[in-house]
Amino acid sequence: MRLQGKCAIVTGAGSGFGEGIALRFAAEGARVMVADINMDGAGRVASACGGIACRVDVADGASVQAMVSAAMAQMGQVDILVNNAGITHLPAPMEEVSEADFDRVFAVNCKSVYLTARALVGHMKDRGAGAILNVASTAGVSPRPRLNWYNASKGWMNTATRAMAIELAPAGVRVNALNPVAGDTPLLASFMGEDTPEMRAKFLSTIPLGRFSTPEDMANAALYLCSDEASMVTGVCMEVDGGRCI
Repeated sequence: MRLQGKCAIVTGAGSGFGEGIALRFAAEGARVMVADINMDGAGRVASACGGIACRVDVADGASVQAMVSAAMAQMGQVDILVNNAGITHLPAPMEEVSEADFDRVFAVNCKSVYLTARALVGHMKDRGAGAILNVASTAGVSPRPRLNWYNASKGWMNTATRAMAIELAPAGVRVNALNPVAGDTPLLASFMGEDTPEMRAKFLSTIPLGRFSTPEDMANAALYLCSDEASMVTGVCMEVDGGRCI
């Protein structure tokens, strides 16, 4: 019960990595708000872990504020925030990605981190404690071709993590990031362009450990970084990638 007594918000928790993180946090004693734009998924995961389902559009300031207000009303405090919600554009030459797709990627992957910080950092400062975890990507460390603007958004998340960590450290708030390699999640087909055995084999050939990441892999790493065991760890952007970035 490594998170006993903690209250957490996990965005994008209705499926994929976020689902794995929410389930593990709850199993370790946390009360979890399962936040997702897909309320069906959020409800399913919340039911499975005894959590609270909340619909949120992480790119919209009013929606994020409503999520935080609901968390405060129902849990009383927020000890942990996991910015997991993310999106990509389809693989394409950089100059062919539409402006609408570019804007959406940066709104969901980057602006969301600002919006959740705006809504929650004051609360964490007042309490003198808190853990924020941003789920970035190996794409922000070792970019793949044809995913240029997605790569850039995840590089932004890594830089934001370090900047947040150094500013919030005196207030007792820790900020870290995870850089997962591609996982068998709803976004995998979008990364690959098409989900075929040949395309999966091509992606797997770049991962030395020879498999995709799983929600359980992310949950294990997130659990450590968000627990008191990592009380001396901040500003770390941890690769959970089977060796791809070496």
